[in-house]
Amino acid sequence: MTTLAATAAILEQYTAHLAEPPSPPPEEPWAVQSLADGAAGISLLHIETASRYGGSWRTAHRWITSAASGLISAADQTGLFLGAPAVGFVLTAVPPAYQHSYAPARTTLHQHITDLANRRVDAAFARIGREDLPTFAEYDLFYGLTGIGAYLLRTEPEGPALERILQYLVALTRPLAPDGRGLPGWWVPHDPARGKSPYFPGGHGNFGAAHGITGPLLLLAQALRRGITVNGHQDAMFTICAHLDTWCQHGGSGPWWPEHISRRDLDRGHPHHAAPARPSWCYGTTGIARAGQLAGLALRSPTIQKFYEDALYRALTDPSQLAQVTDNGLCHGWAGIYQTAHRAASDALDPQLRTLPDCLGEPLTAPDRLGSSSSPGLINGVAGTALALTTFASQQAPITGWDACLLIN
Repeated sequence: MTTLAATAAILEQYTAHLAEPPSPPPEEPWAVQSLADGAAGISLLHIETASRYGGSWRTAHRWITSAASGLISAADQTGLFLGAPAVGFVLTAVPPAYQHSYAPARTTLHQHITDLANRRVDAAFARIGREDLPTFAEYDLFYGLTGIGAYLLRTEPEGPALERILQYLVALTRPLAPDGRGLPGWWVPHDPARGKSPYFPGGHGNFGAAHGITGPLLLLAQALRRGITVNGHQDAMFTICAHLDTWCQHGGSGPWWPEHISRRDLDRGHPHHAAPARPSWCYGTTGIARAGQLAGLALRSPTIQKFYEDALYRALTDPSQLAQVTDNGLCHGWAGIYQTAHRAASDALDPQLRTLPDCLGEPLTAPDRLGSSSSPGLINGVAGTALALTTFASQQAPITGWDACLLIN
């Protein structure tokens, strides 16, 4: 068994390895603005460790400076995980003692992000008016309006920009065809890799937290839980929950959901998946169940909450599902599973769920996985793993709320 002291030592090795930011790549100077892979995401690790353990702020400041070293993009292609929203999110995590140093930058970035949100909402409503299908980039957590909404929920929760995003998400849950027999409003014309595939000739419907309808459910639930609501808000959440109910599969290891469905799946009413995939945050039962749990909390429905808590517990105690988890990252691996389980346990009605974080900390610190990632980044690399380790080592939720970028808190 890995002791908390040993975990703290591992964490110290990780943070020391990421002490100095490299120079921005000349061929991709914008890469430092990536929350997924660049300096922006790695700075969250140093902000959290400085906030939790004290010590010098210099390392965190160096990484923040690196993330903001060039022209920060607020182009229409940017979102929570790249560009102005990514850097803006990082600055929301700065502890009060140092916020004055970044106040002008925060103000400027916030205005650009608000303008971006309004442009993106305008474009999304125009697309809905044309009855065209959306793409991931319009609505998802990584680069779409759900992610920008996650930033605004932290910075200006009662502002008009977040209100418009929530109104858009309500509209997204309505079928495109007026008779109600059309595709779900979030159905995309491309395949899960954003390309064209013979396996998805009519596009697909995605269930994941990262790119699917679970991301909007997370934002709608987090907003409602804070008392922020728009017309049709709860109806939209019930619509998504009903969709999840329709496609929920039941097996010996409990409820599970397909990662995505094709047009053929939709027509025949059954997914092409025969068994649950890995229970990751990004596509698997872990992220979906946390969204359902939060929906139950926000809607004050113990029935919904308990169902999804049971699904999460059964998935994360099923050896066959856990055997499919092969890395320590936040997106697909143990770090994301652990961090989500920690947040879910703190809200749980089911006492079984509160036992999960201790059990899941062990694979997160397994010797054969430590140092296995070649990436330093947040979403699939060392920084994300180290951030989950700060939670495990302290047995406490993050001080900075960095995991709001996953919409799990």
